[in-house]
Amino acid sequence: MTAAIEIIDVTKKFRLYQEKMQSAKERIIKFGRVPYEDFYALRNVTFEVAEGTTTGLLGHNGSGKSTLLKCVAGTMRPTEGIIRTRGRVAALLELGAGFHGDLTGRENLYLNGSILGFSKADVDRIFDKVVDFAEIAPFIDMQVKHYSSGMTARLGFALAIHVDPDIVLVDEVLSVGDEAFQRKCLERVSEMQAEGRTILVVTHAADMLRQICQHGVVLDRGELIADDEPGPAIRAFRDSLIRRGLAFAEGIEDPDAEQVAERRLTKKVRFTEVAIEYPGGLPHIEPGQPLGIRCGYEAPERVDDIVFAINIFDPSGNLILGTNSDINGEDIDYVEGAGDVTFAFSSVPLLDGDYEFQVGMHAHEGEEYDHFEGDEHIQVMNPGRAIGRVAFPLHFDHRRG
Repeated sequence: MTAAIEIIDVTKKFRLYQEKMQSAKERIIKFGRVPYEDFYALRNVTFEVAEGTTTGLLGHNGSGKSTLLKCVAGTMRPTEGIIRTRGRVAALLELGAGFHGDLTGRENLYLNGSILGFSKADVDRIFDKVVDFAEIAPFIDMQVKHYSSGMTARLGFALAIHVDPDIVLVDEVLSVGDEAFQRKCLERVSEMQAEGRTILVVTHAADMLRQICQHGVVLDRGELIADDEPGPAIRAFRDSLIRRGLAFAEGIEDPDAEQVAERRLTKKVRFTEVAIEYPGGLPHIEPGQPLGIRCGYEAPERVDDIVFAINIFDPSGNLILGTNSDINGEDIDYVEGAGDVTFAFSSVPLLDGDYEFQVGMHAHEGEEYDHFEGDEHIQVMNPGRAIGRVAFPLHFDHRRG
């Protein structure tokens, strides 16, 4: 399959100056002698995006995702390496950043259309579609400086997706607007996929990667740690977050990138099934209700050193719980043959959402036996009107006088 985007040994280096120059005179006097440190936002990153496919760039904040996308878009040049693109590129980066506040929405569409290489007739042809998609028709002749940030982003998104691109670069902009507009954005992305467009999208949300991408690329501190299908890519991303969190807790400043690569499983003990046990037979729980996650296992030979672990993630892919039998003070002396263990939560303090989870078995010194991450999520339905992720126990204590 032909590559629409080729990224070959790309490195991006910035200079971080340790002293701030206060005047032009000081800059001239100290020219070439100002101490600085090299900061590598990207290090030798290599991968391809095949024509007509959607690839997600996943990573924690500061991993180099947006820097790489800007290099692909051409708004930033890599320090080393080669980037090749084939076809017209539409970059949905900082939406509306190129709009002039003193011009109206209409005037900005024609101005930005010309920057993208469109004639007035080209913009005339797509104008109504852009305005309808952005849902700002009553305000199109108002100065953009009076728009809300959401209105500006919606107009920028609508213009970018209507310029008939071969390659679409998307940087964390599928969350613009309200829920209904987000659905419309995702529907438009699906249409572009059906039309054979190539899409490279930056996200920190594992659900987004699984929902719209055929492939995942994971960055950690500017280094490529996974280039795989969505499932393994998400697992590598979560492992990097978990290991970095553990390293921070243990005082390790910068764990090696190899430490966050996909783990090797010895299978001395393996999972045979993993099932969610909801109370009352319903396929969900309400905030504060109990929950069980039962894990069947098989150990062909006796294993005397074992820890059962679980991680739970919110719908955006953030780790909200990471614990194990050891941390919980429950020593499991050994396993042998068939058995099962249940992670029994007496109360789940979560609000509405689908929460993914991982379970694993490992030795105290780090040998990993088996790992499970399935498609089944913990379903929480909130009958009340509180919003957010956590159901804090609360009552109002009111007194007069």
